Amino acid sequence: MSQGSSRSLGKGSSPPGPVPDGIVRVYSMRFCPFAQRTLLVLQAKGIKHEIININLKNKPEWFFKKNPFGLVPVLETSQGQLIYESLITCEYLDEAYPGKLFPEDPYEKAFQKMILELFSKVPPLCLDILIGVRKGKDCSTQKTELCAVFSRLEEVLTCQKTTFFGGNTISMIDYLIWPWFERLGPYGMADCVDHTSKLKLWIAAMKKDPTVTALLMEEKTVQNFLHLYFQNSPEACDYGL
Repeated sequence: MSQGSSRSLGKGSSPPGPVPDGIVRVYSMRFCPFAQRTLLVLQAKGIKHEIININLKNKPEWFFKKNPFGLVPVLETSQGQLIYESLITCEYLDEAYPGKLFPEDPYEKAFQKMILELFSKVPPLCLDILIGVRKGKDCSTQKTELCAVFSRLEEVLTCQKTTFFGGNTISMIDYLIWPWFERLGPYGMADCVDHTSKLKLWIAAMKKDPTVTALLMEEKTVQNFLHLYFQNSPEACDYGL
């Protein structure tokens, strides 16, 4: 992995040149949980890649030609192919490169996608709570909903009697949901898993994975980023560099 800690490109910057042969480029932002999904898959599969960080508070004009929504992650190949949306990028990487993270069995793959659908309420709930707390709102309803989702994920692990969501080894589903669990502490939501013993064991097991460890950020760093981000500071995306 290269340039993961480089400063982000913003408005007025020049677009990067063609992607060199033999690697894939990922447009990212250091603190984005959606982009982290893609980075986890790249790391886990050992795919040679370069990272171009984008300032999401001051987006370069040329970036909208990479993704009309102006969001990260985006993959770009040496053939000029562009792939965006985090789940789509991860599935593309799993299909295009050896070392499958999704199960080969059709049912097992479908089962992981059903878990992902169950999890899908977590990102918007986390965002609602983050915004609400900063506006001084009562977010107890959203936190109750978040706890309920975690309870259902706890049930999955309990029924499966496995360490990870796809079995006793890490697979795609674990990487796809991990970025939000990594952020529960700096988000101020760590207490939302207090009632889920199996889920807490899963979190502990994930933190021992070399791929997760390679991309892990310090809690204080994420907290300071959030402080700047919600102040709409253009320096937020480069905090700590």
